[in-house]
Amino acid sequence: MTPSSLLSRAGPLLALFVLVALLGWLVPDFLSVRNAQGLLLSVTLVGTIAATMMLVLAMREVDLSVGSTVAFAGVLAAVTINATGSVALGVVAALAGGAAVGLFNGALVAGLQVNSLIVTLATMEMVRGLAFLASGGESVAIPAQRFYALGSGGMLGIGWPIWIMAASFALFGVLLNRTVFGRNILAIGGNPEAARLAGIPITRVRITVFVLQGMVAAVAGIVLAARITSGQPNTSIGLELAVISACVLGGVSLSGGVATVAGVIVGVFIMGAAQNALNLMNVPTFYQYVVRGGILLLAVVADRLRQTGRLPALRIARQRER
Repeated sequence: MTPSSLLSRAGPLLALFVLVALLGWLVPDFLSVRNAQGLLLSVTLVGTIAATMMLVLAMREVDLSVGSTVAFAGVLAAVTINATGSVALGVVAALAGGAAVGLFNGALVAGLQVNSLIVTLATMEMVRGLAFLASGGESVAIPAQRFYALGSGGMLGIGWPIWIMAASFALFGVLLNRTVFGRNILAIGGNPEAARLAGIPITRVRITVFVLQGMVAAVAGIVLAARITSGQPNTSIGLELAVISACVLGGVSLSGGVATVAGVIVGVFIMGAAQNALNLMNVPTFYQYVVRGGILLLAVVADRLRQTGRLPALRIARQRER
């Protein structure tokens, strides 16, 4: 591994260490055990979805509909459980709804060659509307105590939301790095034309990735509904930006072809640590919007500088390689 590539991979981790050290010094109780546990739980929603957003971005696409899919899945689960009394049917309905959203996105992007930004921007609005229609515009209470265990229960002292996030990272990390399917994703993102000439089934891969994204967003929606004990159509607004920010901060290239699950994990915790510190300092919500937007902008600029080799440390490393 060359010095520049090593520096590029280690950059997000170094940034996380610096951020944690700085926040530990400036923010009271940030490094306490209780706050660390709360921080870990708070990143589960973004982290679970980021594992598949990594695949979408690595494929040189984007999915802005994940926040709406989370809300839609939670509402579907709640409505189905209320109608049938079955938690299992509620979970199946939510997963099917998420898969349908992903299939719709994938069919338009891969089948009709429509820009994924436009497609998912449209479905973000459509699916949010469906969530409001299914719920009647109100939150839907879930009268099933056993369903709540998905949000509040756990194993070995660790909550199920954390286990689900860890499983998501492990599953899709292996998928990306250890399978032909993962290599095909990176090949498509790196050079779609070359991937086509190499015989990679681009349409099928793209549709599959979007379906996976929809299903994982649905899983996150089910867990969120279990945590808040209801399906709420207005939840997770802006979630997609937090997920994309975490991925880009973790070194996933918006130009495709570059992604590591370790980097995404680091990016998720960078976002979570920043949000957690703002809450501990009682920063007003309006200012938090500004900070989150700034983090997204910083992530995009850093990605662009990485691509062009204009980051100072990378430039120095590349000069030494020569």
